[in-house]
Amino acid sequence: MMPIIDVRNIRKSFGGLTVIDDCSIQVAKGSITGMIGPNGAGKSTLFNIIAGSLAPDSGEVLLNGQAITHLSANQRFHKGLLRTFQIAHEFSHLTSLENLMMVPPRQEGENLFSTWLKPGEVRRQETEVRRRALEVLDFVGLSHVRNELAGNLSGGQKKLLELGRTMMTDAEVVLLDEIAAGVNRTLLGDLMGNIERLNRELGYTFLVIEHDMDMIARLCDPVIVLAQGQVMMEGAITDIQNNPEVIEAYFGAEPA
Repeated sequence: MMPIIDVRNIRKSFGGLTVIDDCSIQVAKGSITGMIGPNGAGKSTLFNIIAGSLAPDSGEVLLNGQAITHLSANQRFHKGLLRTFQIAHEFSHLTSLENLMMVPPRQEGENLFSTWLKPGEVRRQETEVRRRALEVLDFVGLSHVRNELAGNLSGGQKKLLELGRTMMTDAEVVLLDEIAAGVNRTLLGDLMGNIERLNRELGYTFLVIEHDMDMIARLCDPVIVLAQGQVMMEGAITDIQNNPEVIEAYFGAEPA
């Protein structure tokens, strides 16, 4: 089966430092694939290249078999490739509900002439977007803060809201960038449950960068290990955790 994301022979250097060195990975459609590695392994750089916020020096990125290497992050968004951030990027002065209603592209209300010439269509579409946003807030467990300014939410609630934003458009692949960072254990359980539901019920594919090994172990199969800009290993988390080379790459010593 053709992978939904196919990263081929990517290289990226900054000055004289090679961060990604002829790296290739594949993400299967419908999977929750993890990406781990020690600090400086090149995970964030590769992630940003896939997301479109950083251009590679060479190599290519394919989505559903089509090259997207030269497309902007915005163009990739319209093809169903979305990402979250380690630090949530909410609109702090808008409510949780309004944050979600901002997401769907090409809304008639964004066009000044449509508000004059097609007010009925603007109202109809806004009603539909609001209905969808309320459903999403209920799905991620944030209905009780729908009218709260997003800037007042806790770190975990902001991550849930960011996950909810991916549900407001036709997402195929969601790149999760250390989504557990700054989230308490209770909300982290909610977050993982929502990711599993999106994968199981709606068919979302996820690529996850994460340092929380409990989260990786629960969610991800397979797991890709990066070290020095290259793939060291790919497989089940149990095999990776018992691999001496992976342990040495993380801790600098063989296991006792």
